[in-house]
Amino acid sequence: MIARISGILLEKNPPSITVDVHGLGYEVDVPMSTFYNLPATGESVSLHTHMIVREDGHFLYGFGSEAERTAFRQLLKISGIGARMALAVLSGMSVTELAHAVTLQDVARLTRVPGIGKKTAERLLLELRDRLPKTLAGVGAKVGAGDTAPDAASDIMNALLALGYNEREALAAMKGLSPETSVADGIRAALKLLSKSS
Repeated sequence: MIARISGILLEKNPPSITVDVHGLGYEVDVPMSTFYNLPATGESVSLHTHMIVREDGHFLYGFGSEAERTAFRQLLKISGIGARMALAVLSGMSVTELAHAVTLQDVARLTRVPGIGKKTAERLLLELRDRLPKTLAGVGAKVGAGDTAPDAASDIMNALLALGYNEREALAAMKGLSPETSVADGIRAALKLLSKSS
């Protein structure tokens, strides 16, 4: 099993990239969340990887963070979710957004990912819910959900989404809110930040 790959980034053809490791070129499929953060071609790159061996070939998937690889592996455990669909989920939303969607059982958010229908989204959210405390919940918090207590954070997030902001804007505005922040104060502080950035 190849767990990590480090080398020179030779090519970027989303979702595939080619990494040169001492003269050997590895083709690696990455989610768009990782792709957007890649360095320029010719520069050094290091990725967490997950390898899948099938009858028709060996496939290597790369991730910019351990959080993304953990989420990918949890998605693969769900019946009917293959590597392509797992990559699509992580291309359509960050690990933090996925953690929020699972916590809130937000089917609508997941169906915005191309290729994910309502039934698949419902099954995915239901099955990930049991794994969330052990994996994605902690991961989501580390990746950028801020320091606010989980219940208050969910309420603040929902309020910002209801006001028309997207998940990325809401999460950015919530960064740095302290655990003691009340829902009302949190919404006020987030809106002040959002109004400055718009």
